[in-house]
Amino acid sequence: MNKKKRWSFKLYPIQFIALGFAATILLGSLLLTLPIVTQSGESTPFIDALFTATSATCVTGLTTLTTSEHWNMGGQFIILSLIEIGGLGFMMMPFIFFALMKKKVGLLTRIILQESLNLDDLSGVIKLMFYILRFAMGFQFAGALLLAIDFVPRYGLARGLWYALFHSISAFCNAGFDLFGDSLVGFQTDAYVLLVISGLIISGGLGFIVWRDLMNFRKTKKLSLHSKLALTVTLSLLVIGTLVFYASEAGGRSLVNDASPLNRFANMLFMAVTPRTAGYFSVDYGNVSQAGILFTIVLMFIGGTSGSTAGGLKTTTFGVLLVQVISMLKGRVCAEVFHRTIRPSVVSKAFTLFFITLSLCIGVTMLMSVTEILPAFRGIEYLLFETVSAFGTVGLTMGLTPNLSVMGKLLIIGLMYIGRVGVLTVGFSLTMRLMHSKGGQYKLPEESVIIG
Repeated sequence: MNKKKRWSFKLYPIQFIALGFAATILLGSLLLTLPIVTQSGESTPFIDALFTATSATCVTGLTTLTTSEHWNMGGQFIILSLIEIGGLGFMMMPFIFFALMKKKVGLLTRIILQESLNLDDLSGVIKLMFYILRFAMGFQFAGALLLAIDFVPRYGLARGLWYALFHSISAFCNAGFDLFGDSLVGFQTDAYVLLVISGLIISGGLGFIVWRDLMNFRKTKKLSLHSKLALTVTLSLLVIGTLVFYASEAGGRSLVNDASPLNRFANMLFMAVTPRTAGYFSVDYGNVSQAGILFTIVLMFIGGTSGSTAGGLKTTTFGVLLVQVISMLKGRVCAEVFHRTIRPSVVSKAFTLFFITLSLCIGVTMLMSVTEILPAFRGIEYLLFETVSAFGTVGLTMGLTPNLSVMGKLLIIGLMYIGRVGVLTVGFSLTMRLMHSKGGQYKLPEESVIIG
């Protein structure tokens, strides 16, 4: 007798992550449409509330509305909460609940935590989550105290403390939301604030696993290959970026004329730091040279480190690609660095990510060239800058964001979501059921192809 097939709906951990971020964005959007969270007391159009909630949850910083002018304290608090949830990962909230209620974390939750942190195995995942929570809270609190030293005398006690807390969390989570209206342009001649914000951005974008290795270095006397590669690429990009911007911008229109050598250095360093998915800016990118714009796009595309609050291709992915290219030029079969061989599966995954992300950014740029009306003096870099900024969850803009069409807003929203959740996470979440329905894996016969 034939039995009817029972259909059941099952979520895989990777699908749970993708839907979890989407649910957080939707809830934030509904809250931001409420009249009680705006300065004017009027409802916010849903498309703008959705754009803001996506930008906050995906820790991007692109906004169609000025945060300080449109939202009141309640709206700003909702945005800050979404930044914290998005920066640390939405799975941090149920983890905190389990910890406070002193309940045991189940296997499924552990697997989801493992997927959200991009870990290879389940061992130590709960201990790592406690470490991330303590580390993030400690850095954000310290950053708020350091910013309060400047903000409290400048804005008063209550406003200064709120500004310090908001910008500390926003900077550490690489979100880029500000309450000044012009990001940090007003602090061009305040090297202290720029350096503190830079430190918070680097700390959040370096990755929790890297920081754990650094904190334990005195005891273990070694760093993992992941940490070595992340630190090497990060430091190289910071040094090279500062030098490039010194060459292209230090004497240009982007800085005020009376900037001291210290302030010039702080601004050039800040320009190298902030494209690493932070979104703050101390210079008007409308006045930045073409060379500076192009190099900023490259930095935004690379982004921060895997397992951090940052987005983009990731420094470790970029590092693996470089190692593979250098190894191949040396005549080596495998990617070798720091006396170690990188697994071929990791190299293959890196090239796949590079191809998909590059194709995605180019494709959306082409679509936006049709949907958006460009100023007469702007070229394709105007759109490419916005597209890469959204995918890398950076938040920098050359002025296009407030003037986006509805279709343009939807395209940017999609890019911000994919950039934060991850290209492979979104892709696998859509194809996971199809992959499992095809049964076991098999290998087809090999044959060579002539390339080069």
